[in-house]
Amino acid sequence: MPHISELENRTIIEGIRGRYIHGDKCSMGLVEINAGATLPLHHHVHEQVTFILEGELDMEIGGKPVVLRAGDYFVIRSNEPHAAVARMNCKLIDVFSPVREDYK
Repeated sequence: MPHISELENRTIIEGIRGRYIHGDKCSMGLVEINAGATLPLHHHVHEQVTFILEGELDMEIGGKPVVLRAGDYFVIRSNEPHAAVARMNCKLIDVFSPVREDYK
């Protein structure tokens, strides 16, 4: 069986790293974010589901503030603007549909 530790731990931007699995119609990432790391406001065609495993993440989604803590999730619609700042070290799962070709 494949193991997540065998996948490349790619840097998305400074302070944000992820290991990504790709199927035919979706991508899933195990993402680690350093405390204080910032993901600037952006959008993409992919629908995204973010599920927090550890830590707290301040997000702006569709112009509204959202705080996500361990056990929380949020569905981000296709092309919905969103940004994030980690309050503390975070570990989360991101699922994207369609496949994130740019993360392969």
